[in-house]
Amino acid sequence: MTEIGTIIDGKYEILKEIGRGGMSTVYLAMDSHLNKQWAVKEIRKKGTGANDEIVVNSLLAEANLMKRLDHPALPRIVDIIDNGITIYVVMDYIEGESLDKILKEYGVQDEEKVIEWAKQICDALSYLHSQKPRPIVYRDMKPANIMLKPEGNIKIIDFGIAREYKEQNLADTKVLGTRGFAPPEAYNGQTTPRSDIYSLGMTMHNLLTGVDPRMGDGYVPVRQINPNLSEGIELIIDKCVQPAEENRYQSCADLIYDLEHPDLITSGYKKKQKRKVIATAIPLVLSIIMAFSGIGTAVAGSVTKKGSYDTCVNEGRYEEAIAKYPDKYDDEDYNAYEKMLQHYEKKATTSEGFTWEDYEKVKGIWLNYRPKLKQTHADKYAEVNYRIGKLCLLYLRRNGQKDDVTRCMEAKDFFEDTKKTLGENFNYDDKTKADRYYELCEYQTKMANSGDLETVAPTSEENKRILSNIEETLVDLEAEIKEDPNSQYALLAYSRMAFDLLNDNLEYFKMTKIEKQEVLDLANKMYTLCEEQDPKKEETIKLRNSVVKYYPTFKSRLDVVYR
Repeated sequence: MTEIGTIIDGKYEILKEIGRGGMSTVYLAMDSHLNKQWAVKEIRKKGTGANDEIVVNSLLAEANLMKRLDHPALPRIVDIIDNGITIYVVMDYIEGESLDKILKEYGVQDEEKVIEWAKQICDALSYLHSQKPRPIVYRDMKPANIMLKPEGNIKIIDFGIAREYKEQNLADTKVLGTRGFAPPEAYNGQTTPRSDIYSLGMTMHNLLTGVDPRMGDGYVPVRQINPNLSEGIELIIDKCVQPAEENRYQSCADLIYDLEHPDLITSGYKKKQKRKVIATAIPLVLSIIMAFSGIGTAVAGSVTKKGSYDTCVNEGRYEEAIAKYPDKYDDEDYNAYEKMLQHYEKKATTSEGFTWEDYEKVKGIWLNYRPKLKQTHADKYAEVNYRIGKLCLLYLRRNGQKDDVTRCMEAKDFFEDTKKTLGENFNYDDKTKADRYYELCEYQTKMANSGDLETVAPTSEENKRILSNIEETLVDLEAEIKEDPNSQYALLAYSRMAFDLLNDNLEYFKMTKIEKQEVLDLANKMYTLCEEQDPKKEETIKLRNSVVKYYPTFKSRLDVVYR
């Protein structure tokens, strides 16, 4: 046990103990360099228990998982210190109370509050489940692991037994979790993302009823315990905790939708909808009869027009245009891919943004129909790959749903596809830029997996190359702005991503003998370039301000690491 007042790594002063587990203790510490409080988890490498190695490995797995995560509801890992005997993991200090303490002190919680907390938890779980290359299954959702901050937001803590889900594994190595909150498959099979949905359902049940599932009592629907609860929340929880995984919600996105619209799944709503269907059925049948009897000639003409290529493109039905009119590839002005990309590139810099749903739509269209374009226009094939990859990498909004690493992994596939399909030596207009983006994505992916035993961290040469890559890409983006002012967003988004990359890997740069001045010169160049921008669009202005404000924080951390 570390004594109060001990200074770790020359900067973290232990103030007090705030938590304790089997082989770990959590302290509140003050960072003397940044004048900021952190939580420091002390992990003792050797103990007396038979499962010591398992627990230590779980705690280290927690740190390695969290290093690459970036979500408002998840704590950040900022430092890992290993002195050979003890490992110290420095992370965000979370002010607030755990939901199990709130339940114990104040009793059962209001339905509206629980639904709001559940939506925030779903958002975080959805983020974990969407991680690449494999989803992360949290596996220990319960009120004790959810912190309520003073402003009302939640944070999920204790990732000690989280794991990456691998489909080929038939069973988890160890049965870990909390009895009552853990699903049946935690004891006789493999946990999956749907296992977290089960545990969230039991968590909601506990908060709304006060019934502790660890006591071993059989499951009882919430309204049998508290009749004042709504039918909608009962149906939602019942579906979450179905014993068979296939009967639960299949994704957190589906669960969030029902949490936002609990009335839509009630029996009363369904009866109302059934009456509406019956009420509209007769006019609908009559209109169909009229259409087939010749009275619908005008309608038929409209349908013919609606199916035309130009109409499909103008109405945003790009997939239909691409599928039905492949001959249009020959005319650049009427190319459906071109129109589709122009639409989303323009939308990306507005308040609507380029959303994950937009990206999934574009990706789906491209994967389904790209063979046609590859066979006839290889240069256009390469350009579409480049532009979709760039959209994903730079324009997909930083909204807590998708972090830089996820976007790099997704974007990398597009840049890599051109190399694999058309060959390394195939030339097209934006090949040099595409290769630089690919290199950045490859580097980020490697760094994200650097905690795995099979992955080797980048060498000094690779680190030097990525710094040069960033500088060269900034030159490319600055030149693009001169041709199209809308490219300011791309420059600012890339700079923010580059700042994060530098910040996350400063320790690696120092370890591989990268000079501090070299990193600082690049940071200063990015800062100056971003500060000089004078964007007109609101979203681009916000992005510029966030990059400029980020610079002092980065510079302080640079000083701390290299000190």
